[in-house]
Amino acid sequence: MSQYIKLSRGVIAAFLGLMLVAQPMSAKLSDHFSFLGVKQADDAKFKDWKKASSKEGKCSANFPKAPEYIKQKIPMKNDEKELQYHVYVSDYERKAVFMMLIAEYPGEVSGENASKNLEHFLSTLLAQNASNKLLFADLVEVGGFPGMDFFIQSDQIYFKGRAVQANNTLYLLAMECEVVNYSEDHCQYFIESFQLDQ
Repeated sequence: MSQYIKLSRGVIAAFLGLMLVAQPMSAKLSDHFSFLGVKQADDAKFKDWKKASSKEGKCSANFPKAPEYIKQKIPMKNDEKELQYHVYVSDYERKAVFMMLIAEYPGEVSGENASKNLEHFLSTLLAQNASNKLLFADLVEVGGFPGMDFFIQSDQIYFKGRAVQANNTLYLLAMECEVVNYSEDHCQYFIESFQLDQ
């Protein structure tokens, strides 16, 4: 599975970097995005996928198989607070990696800053590698919270996902694979299976 995690290391770095940034980016990327509705996938095709629930993240998503789980706390600079994040990772036939990352801000995030944080996350992610190319990005709403769908290509690797800012928690769902192994159905099903607990 590690051979397919080219972008994922950068994603985690970008994800953590976003949490430690004091000021969200000032550029208004939202002027270039459109809002899309969420479609439902054909569940019969994915009957063997496993639902994974995160008690800490108060959410769930369906993975190709039971995911591996990693939890970490990182002290924040000049502060006694900690950034806590959770990562769930699973592969599909060693051809694609599916991940759900959950990061909890120690403070509150307002509605306006939530959208800016998503835009900053995307910019930081793109800056991780000079060969990263944004194929598309769209603002969405997930359970009443702002989100961003994105699709990145880096050489022969695709990285497609959705980031959601829900109060003080940032969620990232993403699939990474080689271009030849890309499955839109798998990616869409995974992303749309994400649910926030009520």
